[in-house]
Amino acid sequence: MLKPLPKSTPSAEGRSNQGRGGTILISFAKIKQERAVRAQALAAAGSLDAAIDSGAIKKFTDLTLSEALVLGLLKQGVRNYLTVLGHGSTEVGEVLRVYAQAGLVRVCGVRSEIEASHAAAALRWIYGEKAAVVTSIGPGALQALAASIVPASDGIGVWYLFGDETTEDEGMNMQQIPKQEQGLFLRICATMGQAYSLHTPLALPTALERGLLTVDHPYRPGPFFLLMPMNTQASLLKGFNLDELPCGTPPGVGAAVEGQYKQAANQLLAAKKVVVKIGGGARGAGKEILELIEMVNGVVVHNPIASGIVPYHHPRNMTVGGSKGSISGNYAMENADLLLAVGTRAVCQSDSSRTGYPNVKTVININADPAAALHYRKTIALVGDAALTLRNLIGAIKGYPEKSEIVNSSWYQQCSEKRKEWDAHKAERYTHPVLYDECWGREVLTQPAAIKTATDWARENDVVTLFDAGDVQANGFQIAEDDRIGRTYTETGASYMGFAASALLAAALAKDRPYALAISGDGSFTMNPQILIDGVEHKARGCILLLDNRRMAAISGLQLAQYGSEFVTKDSVQVDYAAWARSVQGMHAFGPIYSLQSLQTALNEAKTYDGLSLIHVPVYFGTDELGGLGAFGRWNVGSWCESTQALRHQIGL
Repeated sequence: MLKPLPKSTPSAEGRSNQGRGGTILISFAKIKQERAVRAQALAAAGSLDAAIDSGAIKKFTDLTLSEALVLGLLKQGVRNYLTVLGHGSTEVGEVLRVYAQAGLVRVCGVRSEIEASHAAAALRWIYGEKAAVVTSIGPGALQALAASIVPASDGIGVWYLFGDETTEDEGMNMQQIPKQEQGLFLRICATMGQAYSLHTPLALPTALERGLLTVDHPYRPGPFFLLMPMNTQASLLKGFNLDELPCGTPPGVGAAVEGQYKQAANQLLAAKKVVVKIGGGARGAGKEILELIEMVNGVVVHNPIASGIVPYHHPRNMTVGGSKGSISGNYAMENADLLLAVGTRAVCQSDSSRTGYPNVKTVININADPAAALHYRKTIALVGDAALTLRNLIGAIKGYPEKSEIVNSSWYQQCSEKRKEWDAHKAERYTHPVLYDECWGREVLTQPAAIKTATDWARENDVVTLFDAGDVQANGFQIAEDDRIGRTYTETGASYMGFAASALLAAALAKDRPYALAISGDGSFTMNPQILIDGVEHKARGCILLLDNRRMAAISGLQLAQYGSEFVTKDSVQVDYAAWARSVQGMHAFGPIYSLQSLQTALNEAKTYDGLSLIHVPVYFGTDELGGLGAFGRWNVGSWCESTQALRHQIGL
């Protein structure tokens, strides 16, 4: 183990480290020079293995723990870093400076660890590019930890590099948890996900391997927290074998093993009313889902996160279902007698707090996670990759040609009528785009009308749309008409306010700098407005569509529905958000906007601007039903808990 030895007067020229054979004098000037040469050689070679093979970099080399860490992450394809550096991450920051100058990594210094986490999650989720979040010790790390609930909930692999207290326990370190106990940050992080402390520098390869298995997990990736004690970051690894740095991709899972396909096929063909509920784990299985529902006369209902896996306008798509579902989606769930769940964790809002299927007698659950596959009772669990398992299930159904006449119910026609009812319900709101609002003292746009205009525009212009949490999110996933996966992203796993605007920074890091539209409420935006500065600084191309009802409307609406009164979820402060945006040099701003035509014009103009724009749209909130799309399911919250829980136990699914 390499363990730093403190000196009474540290200098920039060097210090002593305890090595295997005694004392090693570290010359930081020499380290700095060798690090720069190594980075240039690596950039010229194109990869670490190529640099070692050519002799440009020695296989056994002297380098600090922090440089070995950055090299190890680079070997795993991590080239993007979102940072809020502090005294707990100075050495890692210096390594990143040198490697950024060599063109090996991209480093974005931002103003909030929460923003950094959201941008890193969005970069991996939307654009498929890996990223690491770097913070100092204490409050900064805890902010990023709070935001890491997004990748933890949505299954997104993100690296987190947190500064931590020193390993020699010389006394309280500034910003550590003020308690006489060891490893407290490690314990907190390990509760949220997988975590490792670089207490022992030569354990780095193990730490990197565990991180690789977490952030690149084949079916349930998530955040990995690597804690960096302040005194080990600059520790010298003498003669470190660079071949120890792990790389590769964990193998994916195959189809569910043989055993229950025939039983599942038999149940599907015998059922009269089949509903297929799809979640995020069904990505890549759209073709198989469409083939299967035709064979069993079934219909599809999707979770918000799965919009576009089955095209919105497909006649068997009953759209979103759950606590904030649709008329057609919830009808299919309420009346089905068999549920085929594909790649869904059955989050409370997606299945009305486990009351969404009161008439289901049999569940067939396809999921790579055994726990998710066995969530419901009366389940035939098929644990494996969604697409591969569905193909085998389709093959099993084809093996029952004599039972094809069983699937002749009127189920599809009944659901189709409800889908028409849902489409008419939405159309009525689109034809009444403005309502008088007492708060604004004038007619303003409704959220359904504004979101419909924006999402239609985004689809026509091939723009990715991000929905922030709250009322915008709920209306958004009901309105979205995605013809393919990847049109819209709604962070419903953690429902983290401020995600959408922060995620625009990911577009600045993505290789082709795509254009993105973040639709955010005033409540969400004011929680994370740093994008106004950081978006300009890092040359993000995109637009914030800020729908302002001067309140947290999702909660105001819930209070009114449950108790008939709203409380402390609104304010009396009017904000000129366009003026706020214009105060940041480089921002382009529009508003306030009061008509759909003006909104369309603003979106078109924003798209032509090579930078970040903000469009401020005051929107309606009130009791007029035309102001929103409504809710058609149950939810185990507030005054509804007793009845919802009683129904759940009565159903017993």
